[in-house]
Amino acid sequence: MIKLFIADDHKVFRDGVSSILESAEDVEVVGEAGNGREATDGIRQYKPDVVLMDISMPDASGIDLTKVIRKDLPNTKVLIFSMHHESSYIMKALEAGASGYLLKDAGSTEMINAIRTVFNNGTYYSPEVSGVLIEHLTKGTNPKDEADGTPLTKRETEILKLIAEEYSNPEIATKLFISPRTVDTHRRNILAKLELKNTASLVKYAIKNNVVS
Repeated sequence: MIKLFIADDHKVFRDGVSSILESAEDVEVVGEAGNGREATDGIRQYKPDVVLMDISMPDASGIDLTKVIRKDLPNTKVLIFSMHHESSYIMKALEAGASGYLLKDAGSTEMINAIRTVFNNGTYYSPEVSGVLIEHLTKGTNPKDEADGTPLTKRETEILKLIAEEYSNPEIATKLFISPRTVDTHRRNILAKLELKNTASLVKYAIKNNVVS
């Protein structure tokens, strides 16, 4: 039986994951937490086999918690479960000792397979994450470039360009081989980063900053 601990700051999400895992007879959710402090205490108490870890949480990030877990509980595997697919997040998570990186638009079957894989000492990356890793390794890009340079990541700039060219979310998803839900998440992140309110303002920004001609 795989003992699983869920660390995510959204209770609805934790409840949803627990419900999905009821269909997996070899996985048992032994505990959950909504912030870094609760996660640290709970993981030390239950000593789970696998921690399903979000990156963005109050008190401590999932990456910082991963470092603590790998140091204090070396037999506990960490599977990052996040909406962030930028190489800066991915590389930091892997450097911290995570055994896998799963995107939150993954289906239930993929999630269960990922949990089983890391439990059996394997590694698991969502297809899009694998693509980012390959690009990072082949181009030798610095993961800090995305976090510390321009306000938008390479992927966000790519999506902004397509938005400005009047592509719909489903059309962008098809062109970039990602899900419409992921496109929508990027769109909201772009608006938040640029402090803009709607698509029209995004188009104006794209033109002003030579993202499109």
